[in-house]
Amino acid sequence: MGDGIGRYRGTESRLAQWLRRRPKRTAAEDENDREKLLLAVAAAGLPLAPAAYPVGYSCSCERIGCPTPARHPVSFAWQTQSTTDRAQIERWARNEPEANFVTATGMVHDVLDVPLAAGRAALERLLAEGVEVGPVAESADVDTVGGRMLFFTATRGTPEDEDEWWPCELDCHPETMDEHPGLRWHCRGSYVLVPPARLPGDEDAHPVVAWVRGPEHPLPDPLNLLEALQDACARHAAEREADGDGEHTAHEIAWPLTR
Repeated sequence: MGDGIGRYRGTESRLAQWLRRRPKRTAAEDENDREKLLLAVAAAGLPLAPAAYPVGYSCSCERIGCPTPARHPVSFAWQTQSTTDRAQIERWARNEPEANFVTATGMVHDVLDVPLAAGRAALERLLAEGVEVGPVAESADVDTVGGRMLFFTATRGTPEDEDEWWPCELDCHPETMDEHPGLRWHCRGSYVLVPPARLPGDEDAHPVVAWVRGPEHPLPDPLNLLEALQDACARHAAEREADGDGEHTAHEIAWPLTR
């Protein structure tokens, strides 16, 4: 759960080589790490609820044509079910060893969700400028163009003045909002996957959701990150359009979508 600076200074390929040389871990070791990571998220005050998980290229919910496979909660009562209670999270994790987990946004924290390339560029800029950046996660394989980067921030979902609040459904949708291409602000009424989580893909190389900066980092004010993220998203969209690849892929559009 480091601060992620190393991967922006040319050390990532060396790390990847080291990871490939490591002995294979046992299922018990992986499960122990999974539980520790989930409990660390809860200890940081981020409420958790169980989510679906990948079965090959499909979703464990068995819904035909599931629009967000392995990316959605199991229960429709996920908002009231979400908790930071250690004992409950341990029970969920042990009873459902394959399950992903989501965290409900707008209670304690929000999440600024951007395309992976834009997020990496913004993170590099923010760290170079000395801006306080909170937890950050990446979704999907690091080599996948359609990945996402998730910036966890303090919430603005419950302001004293309710006129300042807007539901997640009215936030920036990348397919409709030219002003903020590729950016979505998850606040009250939304959720995101938390590490460690798996996405549909090849059985031997699941794309994953993993921490770049762990949940031990304090949650910043989202407005402190917004300008850098907007600029990076705009540049990313312009570059995609210049390359003749203006259409959003299924993974590049921010989720959750309507189930």
